[in-house]
Amino acid sequence: MKAYELQKTGSIEGWVQVDRPDPKPGPGQALVRIRAVSLNYRDWVIARGSYRRGLPDLPLIPVSDGAGEVVAVGEGVTRVKPGDRVAPTFFQTWTDGPQTPERTARALGGNIDGVLAQHVVLDAEGLVHLPDYLSFEEGSTLPCAAVTVWNTLVLEGKLQAGQTVLAQGTGGVSIFALQFARMLGARIIITSSHDEKLERARQLGANETLNYKKHPDWEQKVLELTGGQGVDHIIEVGGEQTLPKSLRAARPGGHIHLIGLLSGAPGKPDAAQGDSKQVQLHPVYVGSRVMFEDMNRAMTPHRLKPVIDRVFPFDQAREALRYMQEGAHFGKVVISV
Repeated sequence: MKAYELQKTGSIEGWVQVDRPDPKPGPGQALVRIRAVSLNYRDWVIARGSYRRGLPDLPLIPVSDGAGEVVAVGEGVTRVKPGDRVAPTFFQTWTDGPQTPERTARALGGNIDGVLAQHVVLDAEGLVHLPDYLSFEEGSTLPCAAVTVWNTLVLEGKLQAGQTVLAQGTGGVSIFALQFARMLGARIIITSSHDEKLERARQLGANETLNYKKHPDWEQKVLELTGGQGVDHIIEVGGEQTLPKSLRAARPGGHIHLIGLLSGAPGKPDAAQGDSKQVQLHPVYVGSRVMFEDMNRAMTPHRLKPVIDRVFPFDQAREALRYMQEGAHFGKVVISV
């Protein structure tokens, strides 16, 4: 079978297409024919060699998010059967319950092989059935970005209808935040440095948009848009460069959800201001299989469809990673396998 390996870190060139033997499922496992994968910023950070959770052993099949169909199952498997349309969970052993080191020890495309291959063997307990209305390309976008946002807004944030959500940028996480916020009856404000992306966000249902290049003091504009109150939830993906502004834009007792951290570490917010506002900071790292399944059940009546910017062929996987890294995308970048 054809697969990609991360053979060395430091650049996109570390992704190399190779031939590997066809894998076979063992007890408790399923063999999945991967039809599509989607990229996350984490994939670039791991390839670059700067992943803060440690460097993987190489060579490594990269990418955590994919979708496909079950080809065969090993002994004792009853959750899935050949022909089932499935997506793997980001953490193969986090089925339910709170996050623990044991449950997050096996992350696809990080400390174990990922899914950028024609066939992969996965834990049967770490597979989720895809909603029938989604294509493989759409289903491949769900395991990391969508589940992270679901965990963030629903489980951690207890988002209520009528509350306000601020999402930074128009990448996969932020666009899922826009879609889920609208689905749950919340008001959504979204930021970008590109007016054309902001217009697309409005077409998806964003209530307000802010160009942070034109308004570098965007946190003040957020306060104006909320009558001086601030927002209930902030999807904080910037990190060190944006967290102080997010703290000022949040309402007293509001939630700042730390995801991705594109500019590095979270930084050091003004402790005095944080204490006075009693803002709650939530680091969020994806979620469990049960969260994934609950999210799918919530999406299905609304026929909520992930937003895909572009689909690349398998032979152009490195070009897809470069395109995602350059930040020109709106929503998710997908590779057809």
